[in-house]
Amino acid sequence: MYPPELKYSKDHEWLSMSGSEGRIGITEYAQKQLGDVVFIDLPEVGRTLTKGEAFGTIESVKAVSELYSPVSGEIVGVNEDLADTPETVNTDPHETWMVAIKIANPDELSELLDNTEYAELAK
Repeated sequence: MYPPELKYSKDHEWLSMSGSEGRIGITEYAQKQLGDVVFIDLPEVGRTLTKGEAFGTIESVKAVSELYSPVSGEIVGVNEDLADTPETVNTDPHETWMVAIKIANPDELSELLDNTEYAELAK
């Protein structure tokens, strides 16, 4: 259920890496807990985040939840498609990225969970 190529945070975000940049989204578990997603508020490109800092919000029919960065870095991209189709987070959560980040501290990657560890957490 949780792709092995992704890293996971205890806040239920995932990170996919490509060189020194990563893309962040929410996990299958998180989207199920939220229910139908109706709106996502994301930061602007250029914003600098520290690990664990909220970078936006995700709104569903049930609740509004904050999105937390699993690593420190600078936002270098935002998935603009989510403004019109936020529900893609529900249909394909592990392919639907929200922000792209240039990693500031690669050592933080070792603090993230692999898919097996995250599956245990999400039970």
